[in-house]
Amino acid sequence: QESWQPQPMAPAALAEAKRIALAVTGALGGRGIFGVELFVKGEQVWFCEISPRPHDTGLVTLVSHDLSEFALHARAILGLPIPSIRQMGPAASAVILVEGDSTEVSFGNLSAVLAEPDTALRLFGKPGVSGQRRMGVALARDTSIEAAREKALRAAGAVNV
Repeated sequence: QESWQPQPMAPAALAEAKRIALAVTGALGGRGIFGVELFVKGEQVWFCEISPRPHDTGLVTLVSHDLSEFALHARAILGLPIPSIRQMGPAASAVILVEGDSTEVSFGNLSAVLAEPDTALRLFGKPGVSGQRRMGVALARDTSIEAAREKALRAAGAVNV
């Protein structure tokens, strides 16, 4: 339901996460972004799943870095150089989860949501919902991970559906 960057991790856990991600993506081959999901507890790391494309958990990169997961995916697929990537600051995303049954979902209060500095929305344009469905994310950047998370959650919660 949330993503944030940077993720505080013990150095040993970060090294193991990188090792696992490289092993899995290297075995698969191909080009582009792979969304490698891991479970981390302390210094222990377990592989969960992989998606061979940009993933909604990586949407946070739209506000956290100067090159988003989409820009990096396009560069990698096209064989273009990938420069040093600059982090813009702690950032977070929070899902806009819609519940119900409708083929005509609409969103309101967007001006108020976007009035807060360093806040953005990405609405997925899905035509309807039956049950529960992720319909977008609120994105936020701030001076700390916790402040960014709080801002993203506040923004997602303020969207009227």
